Amino acid sequence: MPGSDALLSIDGVTVRFGGTTAVDDVRLEVGAGTITGLIGPNGAGKTTLFNVITGMQRPTSGRVVFDGHDITRRGPAPRAHLGIARTFQRLELFLTLTVRDNVRVAGDIMKARRRGSYDVDVETDRLLELTGLTAIADQEVSDIPTGRARVVEVARALMTKPRLLLLDEPASGQTEQETEEFAEMLRGLAADGLGICLVEHDLPLVMGLCSTIHVLDQGRLISSGTPDEVRASPEVVAAYIGAEATQ
Repeated sequence: MPGSDALLSIDGVTVRFGGTTAVDDVRLEVGAGTITGLIGPNGAGKTTLFNVITGMQRPTSGRVVFDGHDITRRGPAPRAHLGIARTFQRLELFLTLTVRDNVRVAGDIMKARRRGSYDVDVETDRLLELTGLTAIADQEVSDIPTGRARVVEVARALMTKPRLLLLDEPASGQTEQETEEFAEMLRGLAADGLGICLVEHDLPLVMGLCSTIHVLDQGRLISSGTPDEVRASPEVVAAYIGAEATQ
């Protein structure tokens, strides 16, 4: 059973769509200040599980516990207010707005519900620098490569001051150098206490970045452990990694 001291605990979550089981009795946890990987073949249930965590999908059974509180029946907005943020597999950005304005819009929403001072411009500039986007801040998102646009989504999510950040294939479209820089940024965020859960098909990135990895296949959790433990699992090799990746 997930530990009570975890920032996020998924406790026996099952999601069924008619006769199809998309997520089958999954149990896992994410700690504050850690980077956790969630991998598996396409259709394994990874994004569905993210939807359950963020309140976009009600589970058929099981619980979602955040910071010790059962949030299973709470909607997306209350969960965001608690400090859960995410990016999406399909980009969800304002394509005709600049990079800066895409990040700033989350700050404007934050300021509207915060008491006291909150300098949106200062925080926007800080996050643009942190994510390496300052040089393209005034370009429209429609004019930048997909890999950079994914980082814009991350910066916008960070603008909400999350405690838990869910990233759905954030390295897709990035160059090798961009991926290395992105990994270093995530390590820095985790070192500052942010809990991160990463869905990603770039296995070298996941193996080099995550302290714990969970592997889904056909909705079932088939392995959990360190990168070395997951890499050595015969079931994971057969279902996803392939023998050549372990050599």
